[in-house]
Amino acid sequence: MTVRLDSTGRRLMFTEAHTVKRFAATGVDDDQLTRIWDLAKWPPTMFNIQPLRVLFVRTPQGFDRLLPHLNDRNQVQSRSAPVTAVLALDRAYHEFAGRVAPHLPQLAEHLAADDGQRDQLGRFSAGLQIGYFILAVRAAGLHAGPMSGVDHDGVDREFFPGGRLTSLLLVNIGHPGGADAWRERQTRLPGEHVLRWA
Repeated sequence: MTVRLDSTGRRLMFTEAHTVKRFAATGVDDDQLTRIWDLAKWPPTMFNIQPLRVLFVRTPQGFDRLLPHLNDRNQVQSRSAPVTAVLALDRAYHEFAGRVAPHLPQLAEHLAADDGQRDQLGRFSAGLQIGYFILAVRAAGLHAGPMSGVDHDGVDREFFPGGRLTSLLLVNIGHPGGADAWRERQTRLPGEHVLRWA
């Protein structure tokens, strides 16, 4: 039997989902945030390496540390969000290889010896996980606002001073705050410009 996501699920996660710019004051609790990761952790990464790490900034003190590293527009957006997730690459993700990829007993040693390949595989897989994370936010009934316009070096100095983690993307999380919480949907390319068959 084929099981498909129903039309409500497709609208929630894809066709009717928006990037939120302004959030309501409604809170988001730790259980909701944990459920996001409990969904996002399942889809595939290269060799199952799972290099993404997540810092949830949700206290006034945390936002005081974060906001100076955002451009002016993003500061406004994050001030309205109950949570900002800092999605980061664990540069030493290979230390978990024996646990997450026991079918590849030499993987940890191989990656430890090759900085370039370790970084390439880590960034590729973390990028995949970022996409999964945003979909998991939507699946949990919340809305996401991914942001560029971030001083990543400053974020890393503030939150990850040891150098093991490096931030890749910040995502505001919460409920939309009013009718102007997002811009009108922009055009997506149709299949005729994207799809090929061989």
